[in-house]
Amino acid sequence: MRIPNHIGIIPDGNRRWAVEQGMSKEKGYDKGLSPGVELFKLCEKIGIKEITYYGFTVDNTKRPRFQRLAFTKACIDAVNILSKENADLLVLGNTESDMFPKALLPFTIKRQRFGTGGIKVNFLVNYGWQWDLKNYLSENNGKIDLLSNIKSKDISRVDLIIRWGGRRRLSGFLPLQSVYSDFYIIDEFWPDFKPEHFYSALDWYNGQDITLGG
Repeated sequence: MRIPNHIGIIPDGNRRWAVEQGMSKEKGYDKGLSPGVELFKLCEKIGIKEITYYGFTVDNTKRPRFQRLAFTKACIDAVNILSKENADLLVLGNTESDMFPKALLPFTIKRQRFGTGGIKVNFLVNYGWQWDLKNYLSENNGKIDLLSNIKSKDISRVDLIIRWGGRRRLSGFLPLQSVYSDFYIIDEFWPDFKPEHFYSALDWYNGQDITLGG
């Protein structure tokens, strides 16, 4: 089986899951923590080299305050949990905004090794594609340098993006790194994660014709 080097994760459907369970919407975010750890361990087991989790976006912060506080806390908890695994961890997002959680600032300075290291783990927090690409067109000896000035320059090209929750959109996820990504949709909500979701995505990816436009 051909294994993707880098997998992007869009863990959607937390609020809809909570409503289905008779809860208020903000109660769904905390239920995404266990799936995130379980998925990390599956990636570690099969040899994935890099994984990017979509935490929350600049646009998400427009949601009601109690929801914003809930998904911010969930992201802080998720990063702290991952820092106890064998991972090379980087948090990326607009740190100049008041919406960025101060508790995660130490993780943004550089990629840090935890345990013995291994998988590169990127966690997008208060991320916005406009913020990421703001300075990406820069003159360099008369040539256009497309990559050196993007904020996400330390994140590699994404091979496979998996989105839970049934939505068919990228929602601004790493636009340059995802330009040739294969995109797999899972209709179940993220809190209902099962290992079969992950393995079905890998099986599907294995059957794709990966040409990168060539």
